[in-house]
Amino acid sequence: MLSSVPFHAFSPSHQWVLALTVLSIILLAILRRWSPKMAVLGEKILGSLLLTTWPASMAGHLLAGDFTMDNALPCHFCDIAAISGGIALWTQNRTASEILYFFGLAGTLQGLITPNLKADFPDMRFLAFFMTHAGVVIAAIHVTTAMGCPPRRGCLPRMVALTLSYAALAGLVNKVCSTNYGFLCHKPEAASLMDHLGAWPWYIASMVGLCVVFYSILYFPFFLLRKWQERKVMVSSPGV
Repeated sequence: MLSSVPFHAFSPSHQWVLALTVLSIILLAILRRWSPKMAVLGEKILGSLLLTTWPASMAGHLLAGDFTMDNALPCHFCDIAAISGGIALWTQNRTASEILYFFGLAGTLQGLITPNLKADFPDMRFLAFFMTHAGVVIAAIHVTTAMGCPPRRGCLPRMVALTLSYAALAGLVNKVCSTNYGFLCHKPEAASLMDHLGAWPWYIASMVGLCVVFYSILYFPFFLLRKWQERKVMVSSPGV
């Protein structure tokens, strides 16, 4: 299904997506507590949707007639987060959970708030875009909290190394295919945080620096929680 209506950030359809994202996070958390079987079913459905976002996106671009190498491969930051989210929801794999959490909330969340999107609801591209971005944000919060897969010790250097590895691979694909995965060649058309990070190629270095900052902020609550738990154990174990 295609739409001739151009997308605008914070339009009614966008507001509905944001509201449904918040409600979905709350609903899944409630189900985890009061109806685990229903929660598992919801997690499997969401995980399956995230694993199909790439073919769904390709289908939307093919139907719209704007299919190019720029949208042919699952090489955007959000694609990696979506694939990791599907794996994490199905298997609770800790590495996939960490990639989902850090990539999702440091990167995909920005895409959810400031979408780089041309077509509005009910266009297939609209549905695929928000299935990816909203789904990743829902999964990232749910997996690390309700499903009990928080970031592990040493996750910050691992995630920075993975981010740099992703950038190197995306850059190689961009060089070979003349694409713009990771927005490494130019900024997205839609307004975003990247608009304030300087001109190319300096904004790439700024993005790396921001990744370190955002990753540190995202890990900080879990760091405090772990320290509090360790202190609690020490207090309850005299002589240790």
